Amino acid sequence: MDVKIEQSWKQELADEWNKDYFVALTDFVRREYASKQVFPPGSQIFAAFDAAPFSAVKVVILGQDPYHDVGQANGLCFSVNDGIPFPPSLQNIFREVHNDTGAPIPTSGDLSRWARQGVLLLNATLTVEAHRAGSHQNRGWERFTDEVVAHLAHNRDHLVFILWGSYAIRKGALIDRNRHLVLTSAHPSPLSAYRGFFGNHHFSTANDYLIKHGKTPIQW
Repeated sequence: MDVKIEQSWKQELADEWNKDYFVALTDFVRREYASKQVFPPGSQIFAAFDAAPFSAVKVVILGQDPYHDVGQANGLCFSVNDGIPFPPSLQNIFREVHNDTGAPIPTSGDLSRWARQGVLLLNATLTVEAHRAGSHQNRGWERFTDEVVAHLAHNRDHLVFILWGSYAIRKGALIDRNRHLVLTSAHPSPLSAYRGFFGNHHFSTANDYLIKHGKTPIQW
């Protein structure tokens, strides 16, 4: 199967493309896009990979599934296009970045500026039907993104995995803590941010780890 994804990821994940689960997932996604309003736009399903090639990844931030309202999802978890109001979780992320690092609250919610520095902004599920949160879960995306995390954990060293909320934290089972830094906390959602997301200092901690291992820190 010819998957339209950045070349280094295409090679790294080559064993996945013709597995039964991925063929079934592809058929499902094609039917959904042909018959319903689905996000992100089809050309942006793999935008997180296109923006952060396999060898360039330094940090992985894991989301759940794309935003499901019109104009929001752009293929990068927690990110929205320019001109779109910041969803509550993104507002809280920027607040924590500011409190942790002193960086100003940005005017753009487009996190491609992080991705270009080696931050893989990965949703566990890469597509969603409009206005139906979680509608494409349990169709195969989770197995695919498990493989993404596993390949990074096994074939790279000294990465930072940032896992917010129980859904993301479960993927931590795939990661060797002796080779990588795994940071976990409550989710930035307003429902949980005050239970441990605020004050987690994940952004400065990630940069300290990158510097320790000879990597350029992220300009959050």
